[in-house]
Amino acid sequence: MSGSRVLAIAGVNLRRMARDRANIFFVLLFPMLLILVLGLAFGGSFTPRLGVVVQDTGPLAGRLVAALAADDRMRVDRVDSESELQTAVERGELAAGLVVPSGYDRTVSGGGAAQLRYLARPDESGQQVGITVRAVVGEQAAVLGAAGFAAGQTGAPFDQTLGTAEQLATGLPAVTVQASTVGEALFPDDLGQFDIGASSQLLLFVFLTSLVGSSALVEARRLGVTRRMLATPTTAGTILAGEALGRVAVALVQGLIIMLGAGLLFGVSWGDPLGAAALLGLFALAGSGAAMVMGSVFRTVQQASGFGVLLGLALAALGGSMVPIEVFSGTMRTVARFTPHAWANEGFAELVRRDGGVLDIAPQLGVLAGFAVGLFVLGAWLLRRTVLGAPTA
Repeated sequence: MSGSRVLAIAGVNLRRMARDRANIFFVLLFPMLLILVLGLAFGGSFTPRLGVVVQDTGPLAGRLVAALAADDRMRVDRVDSESELQTAVERGELAAGLVVPSGYDRTVSGGGAAQLRYLARPDESGQQVGITVRAVVGEQAAVLGAAGFAAGQTGAPFDQTLGTAEQLATGLPAVTVQASTVGEALFPDDLGQFDIGASSQLLLFVFLTSLVGSSALVEARRLGVTRRMLATPTTAGTILAGEALGRVAVALVQGLIIMLGAGLLFGVSWGDPLGAAALLGLFALAGSGAAMVMGSVFRTVQQASGFGVLLGLALAALGGSMVPIEVFSGTMRTVARFTPHAWANEGFAELVRRDGGVLDIAPQLGVLAGFAVGLFVLGAWLLRRTVLGAPTA
């Protein structure tokens, strides 16, 4: 087997990927864009925005808005009108909205109950803001109610009794709530904003690109490239080795670019370098073996590329590269273990979230090695039969 010819065949696959402008976007730029979007949308801390429309310019209305703004669990933005508030909530620009009606001061100071209007989308963010708003409004209502009761009983001005009620409220012992996590947190507080999305997108795109790249094997066979290579002093084994190395090289180059780019641009931590490299290498081998299988079985480029996209997305979804595998049910976790993605995701979780090393991910590396060997042996056997002209399934 000629090593130079093997490298030459592999180099052709790399150059073919680099020359296609669509590959530059979908193979390299698009994964980075998704990491950015997922990190901004779901990673790190998020402070929901509450829009407030104040239709009363009195001091009590201002006091309520100030109390809402002082709560660090949300950010308060003033909105000019109720129609603008409703539109902003519907579009998702605001998590929720609150309308303080006109006559609020007069109603409250007179001992009446003012009706506040709360608007929110039926999602988790709107529900969380609603809890916070009700808590703040409840605290204000307690002080105002005490001031109104004192004014009614003593005949003193409401402003005077309000000041007394505020002083008494500040002197009351506060209720302290302490929260603690029992066991080990699935997502540590110090986890980077882009860390979870980076590893999942890395696995999704490396495997997807490998499967879609199987169309190059079909195209080479359709155009008679492999036949012409066999007519030269190039053995079938050399062709197989070159094509296999080419598939692995494409997967590794894409994976390394994603890892380095995410680290430099978004500060993503991949954990132990040796462990991360081992996971990427074995996962790239598994994806390349699957590509060889598909490139041997399918007859047309359209079949290989179309099925490659569907299978790549399906395996990514089942293996926890779209939704964290930790939220899967017991049955779905069992199903996920039939995919290489699940084992690779577990490996990166151990490295990134729990500061593990190579020994800690030895089970995951072992299973990935099994996937790689099995797919490569099957792919090489099928591809050899295809190259030599023997019929395949």
